[in-house]
Amino acid sequence: MRPVLTHLALGVRDLDRTIAFYQKHVRLHVVHERNDNGMRVVWLAEREKDAEFVLVLFEVVRAPAGPGTLQHLGFAVASREEVDAAAAAGRADGVLTIEPTYAGPIVGYFCIVEDPDGNQVEFSYGQPINPRDLPRDLPRDPPRDLPGDAPGGSARLAK
Repeated sequence: MRPVLTHLALGVRDLDRTIAFYQKHVRLHVVHERNDNGMRVVWLAEREKDAEFVLVLFEVVRAPAGPGTLQHLGFAVASREEVDAAAAAGRADGVLTIEPTYAGPIVGYFCIVEDPDGNQVEFSYGQPINPRDLPRDLPRDPPRDLPGDAPGGSARLAK
């Protein structure tokens, strides 16, 4: 198994302010945005198309901390069997925190283990990172204007 780092997911206190910061200071682009069970989720990447690594941001009410958050390092593996193998290794070491789970076409099949400092590490299969690979028939919220956008949210992809 050779996992590939595909994303870093961070909970932030002010999503719009954080997006504006990364757009201005790091020149990242919004490549995907959705409402996931009432939680706004935004992906930022260096390239507007064909992203290979994304920064996943979601808003949290208080300062994020510990394993109860969605913050994690995300590694893609080549098959569901490799997710199961990562889970088995984590289980054997007593660090498996989420058993292998299928969470739909965006999140895919994944498990989560914890590193020695309590950071979550996700192993996933079938989790498209490039927005062009996302299912096109998913319901989407209308784009929201970000600071500096023209009305209608010109900084994000429409589909």
